[in-house]
Amino acid sequence: MLSKHRGEFFLILGAFFFALSGIVVIVVLKHLPAFRLAEFRSVTAVVILGTFVLLTRPDLVRIVRSEIPKLGVYGVVGFAMVNFGYLLGIQRGVPIALVLIIEFTASIWIALWIKFVRKAFVARDMWVAIALSLLGLILVSKAWNGFTFDLIGIAGAVGSAFALAAYFLMSEKIGKKREPIAMLIFGMGFASIFWLIVLPPWSFPFEIFTMKMDLGGITAGVLIPGWVMMAAAALIGTVIPYLCVLTGMRLLTASTSSVIGMIEPVLAGAFAWVWFGQSWDAIQLVGAVVVLFGIYLADRAKSVTSQ
Repeated sequence: MLSKHRGEFFLILGAFFFALSGIVVIVVLKHLPAFRLAEFRSVTAVVILGTFVLLTRPDLVRIVRSEIPKLGVYGVVGFAMVNFGYLLGIQRGVPIALVLIIEFTASIWIALWIKFVRKAFVARDMWVAIALSLLGLILVSKAWNGFTFDLIGIAGAVGSAFALAAYFLMSEKIGKKREPIAMLIFGMGFASIFWLIVLPPWSFPFEIFTMKMDLGGITAGVLIPGWVMMAAAALIGTVIPYLCVLTGMRLLTASTSSVIGMIEPVLAGAFAWVWFGQSWDAIQLVGAVVVLFGIYLADRAKSVTSQ
């Protein structure tokens, strides 16, 4: 029971930092293309964590040749493709709320995979939890407002959902043999290779580091150096939350972890409420309660772990 609560704590903590970093990302994206930010976050995470592990516990990242294909898929699909599909949807004009809802249908695909591919038991409470959580997200985001249909953008969001499902399922399996920090290094490492091929580093807009960025919101007019904001995006938005999530997932199932992760949009909305003065109406408040209840059901549901 103690380990289960530790898993819940780390997953919620990871969602907290992902949501908090949204404020930083909103500011940075006014000055930097979204795909470039994804590239920077991946490469920076590998450099920071890789250097630390090589100097302290190099045994954690020892790898045999037979593991390379599996870890390569884990990094490219579970890390790069999740971001690629998510950012593609946003860049094509699909409302971020709708992109998030589509992305978090990953919990449905995970449950279906467990039931029909693994032939394992998925509790009725888990199905109810998934449905309630998705309904709650629709209410919180009010996704029906400003709907823009773009086939490529929607396809990117759907691809992100499948990639996120793969991320949870592969993390659950790999996490039985690897430490969270090693999983993040391998995941971000192969994701970085993908991004550096797609977006060559010599064309990176390095002037971003010397810019002054306005934090906006309740601190409008406060200018912060670009390198500070980029560092915050890498640490608060990548290294810390991913380590928290991967640590929590070692103690819970992929299906439960994916539903708990749905608290992220709720927290992001709360931060936007405070920082940018974006008030919530009654529908959104009801949606937040529904999401939390769905997470509660998922957490208590008896769902089989990976075999």
